[in-house]
Amino acid sequence: MGPNYDDRSEIAFFDVETTVPSRPGQGFAILEFGAILVCPRKLVELHSYSTLVRPSNLSLISSLSVRCNGITREAVVRAPFFSDVADEVYDLLHGRIWAGHNILRFDCKRIQEAFAEIGRPAPVPKGTIDSLALLTQKFGRRAGNMKMASLATYFGLGQQTHRSLDDVRMNLEVIKYCSTVLFLESSLPDIFTENSWVSPNATTRSRSNGKTSPPNGVSTINTSVYVQKNGNDDSPGIQIMDESHPMLSLLTSIPEDIKAEEARVFDRADSFDMATLNTEIKIENIEADISMEDRPVSSSGTMSEGCSGYSGFLNLEEVSIPSIIACSYPFYKGGQRIKLLHRGLALQLCLTHLKVRFSIDNKYLSSSGSPRLSFVVDATPALCQVLDTCDCLAEKLAVESGSTSEWRHVVSRKNGFMNSPTIRLHIPTTIADGPRYATEMYRTASTGKLEKLVFSQLDAAELAPLLYPGTFLDAYISLDTYDYQQNAGIRLVAKKLVIHG
Repeated sequence: MGPNYDDRSEIAFFDVETTVPSRPGQGFAILEFGAILVCPRKLVELHSYSTLVRPSNLSLISSLSVRCNGITREAVVRAPFFSDVADEVYDLLHGRIWAGHNILRFDCKRIQEAFAEIGRPAPVPKGTIDSLALLTQKFGRRAGNMKMASLATYFGLGQQTHRSLDDVRMNLEVIKYCSTVLFLESSLPDIFTENSWVSPNATTRSRSNGKTSPPNGVSTINTSVYVQKNGNDDSPGIQIMDESHPMLSLLTSIPEDIKAEEARVFDRADSFDMATLNTEIKIENIEADISMEDRPVSSSGTMSEGCSGYSGFLNLEEVSIPSIIACSYPFYKGGQRIKLLHRGLALQLCLTHLKVRFSIDNKYLSSSGSPRLSFVVDATPALCQVLDTCDCLAEKLAVESGSTSEWRHVVSRKNGFMNSPTIRLHIPTTIADGPRYATEMYRTASTGKLEKLVFSQLDAAELAPLLYPGTFLDAYISLDTYDYQQNAGIRLVAKKLVIHG
């Protein structure tokens, strides 16, 4: 008799450690799987399992992968292949409620891919609890970003090891602590003053009808926990713990956006498809969060001409891939920004002989009403390698920092037009001394000298003929990250353009 998958009440907390792709289209390979089965009534660990996994190609374990989780080629060379442990993984996960930090966007997909690679059906969860999305909504950002490491530090639980079994155990402890805090806040709101650390998101729920009540009134929490069945919002919930458990007020409901994401993960293919070349990424209302648009341009910020045009801008042959890193720093209203560095300095590129693929796109407006301008150029293999590395580093840091936004890849690879990669360059605008382009633009004259282009106003119709498809140019760009309205990525901002011909 095989296991009865219809009668499984345990919650399976799991985590995978993977390789980090070093080139486009490479994908991820699982290096470690770890899981614990948790009793939903007492929140105690019932069973644990972890194993290193040897990828089919050991060369996938790059130095970047090792920096992320410490798992080296030597560590997995004698480990079993995923096909050897697939039965154990399937038995742990199938028919149970899955739980983990950011599992909907990452870990669930890696499990699906691993089973598909060996030609076996993947396990299917009874329900899914993603603590990243759930804690972001219920607990707020009082602990800073929503990385597991930050939450663990906030509660004094020690350092995150980025190893599967340690991480899932830490995940469970974080949920317990967050649940306790929210239980106290919602049960005893009159104790906490407006100057206390109570999250402004803290609410109470009436036991009778589940509706939110004002935070200055005392009410009893409905602590029954239900997890929606996967893929069917009309089906009855699955009760996984009783009403007497006060530690789980955090999990009184699964938000609609989480259920929708769950359906996307299990009912559709991978969601990281890139938009068409002619369609601008819909991040058009970004204000202070991503670029120099609509800001005065400081005269002290003018860069001196150097051997490559601007000082501080690197030619591609000057870029060392292993020297690129991504780091985060505090930004506007407690948020975080990601910065890409090369040997300790902001990474900025001087790109020569770029060919324009599509001319100016001015379909969108900024908050001040000025046009948001961008155009598309072809990307060489060397440029793709640099930008793909930046993409990978920034995306991983964004995920670890708690971002739930959809990552938009900076290099676009779409079939249909010679099947070659492209990038989109943005021309920022400023309202200092009247609306104008913030990008310095030049044109090479017949004598070979540079003529500075001066525009009396923002007029895309006047600019478009200069950037006609097939035109060649040099571009001095910065790599600005953004995370706004559930879209995130790297924005290539043109500081200077030199148009040839």
